[in-house]
Amino acid sequence: MDDLLSKEEHRIIEEAVAEAESRTSGEIVPYIVGRSSRYRESGWKAAVQFGFIASAIIFGMSIFYEGWSFAWLFSFTGSSTLILSSALIGYTLARWVPAIEKHFISGSAMSEAVRLRALQAFVEEEIFSTRDRTGILLYISLLEHRVEVFGDSGINERVQPEDWAHVIEDVLFGIKSDSLGAGLAKAIKRCGDLLVENGFDVRSDDENELRDGVRLHDS
Repeated sequence: MDDLLSKEEHRIIEEAVAEAESRTSGEIVPYIVGRSSRYRESGWKAAVQFGFIASAIIFGMSIFYEGWSFAWLFSFTGSSTLILSSALIGYTLARWVPAIEKHFISGSAMSEAVRLRALQAFVEEEIFSTRDRTGILLYISLLEHRVEVFGDSGINERVQPEDWAHVIEDVLFGIKSDSLGAGLAKAIKRCGDLLVENGFDVRSDDENELRDGVRLHDS
């Protein structure tokens, strides 16, 4: 994760947070994880499916194949070896190849994992500890391509969940276009604009209560 963003992107994001917070009483925390869960069930699902495919191939060949080259395949040892090997390959691919792993994870499972991990991040970063309860977590989970925006109670009194839609779109566009840093900086600026629109004016005695830099975690 250390090489996910360049030094320039780190600087752009940090400056975007500082600029947004200079206009409002909000505290914005960008938080990026490689994945929100290990999804260990994906490996077993892949193993079962690959094993089933191998079984179907053996069954089909036993009906339609009349040659002798694959006679070994129809023995107990041969068929068991192929099925178990296929299951092991499926398990390994699902555990080590993210594109394949996602195929075996349901959308609801990803949504739940992302939300729970975002809540954990909210607590870990003590976003609830600002003076006026105006902290905002901008949480990005890369494997799932999911973004969550969590505002503290002071924010939620005025900003509705649907108001964050364009903020989320900015980040997702940055991920898809391989320009996460720029997308995140744009989303942070939009957060600042949204706070200004909803009356979160900067106070004369305002302090920077949460550091401005992006947080990076593998999971």
